[in-house]
Amino acid sequence: MILVINTSGKGIEFATDVHHKSIEVEKQSTALPLECEKFLSECRLSWRDLDAIGVVVGPGSFTGVRLGIAYAKGLGLGLDIPVVGINAFELYLAAAPDAFVAIESGRGDFFVASPKTAPQTMSIDEVETRQMECPRTVGHMPFDLTLAPQIVRTKLAGGDTSPAVPMYLRPSYAEESKKCCNS
Repeated sequence: MILVINTSGKGIEFATDVHHKSIEVEKQSTALPLECEKFLSECRLSWRDLDAIGVVVGPGSFTGVRLGIAYAKGLGLGLDIPVVGINAFELYLAAAPDAFVAIESGRGDFFVASPKTAPQTMSIDEVETRQMECPRTVGHMPFDLTLAPQIVRTKLAGGDTSPAVPMYLRPSYAEESKKCCNS
């Protein structure tokens, strides 16, 4: 069984091949371990039932992404099972392979990707032009995490053993501030 963890947004989300749960929490860091155990229990699964763990690596909340990856890697290490990173673009494009993905970043621009565009950050003006390359645009609604176990399975079957690392498409606030002050 594959467990997928998503902490890239405001809450916590889990998925397996047959179960899905989204939970609103105030503090992801304290809720994640307890909610994960509750989810497995509700699914009548034990840690021994897991063959791999998938984790959403971004783009999304800087702290949330790092939290999810750290937790997934800790579980993977303890259970001696692989941990596979999945980015939000893979999830959107699994549902709509011909789409232009535009996710509002919260800073006045968008995280984007498509079959013709590598993941990057764009202004609204660039998005309005580039989205015309694809028949539809997605990203304004949440992605479907229930597609993630199959993505994990496909990556593992293809020999993808790359470590789960955060997908950062721009520098953090701290890095931007450092550049600004050192100029």
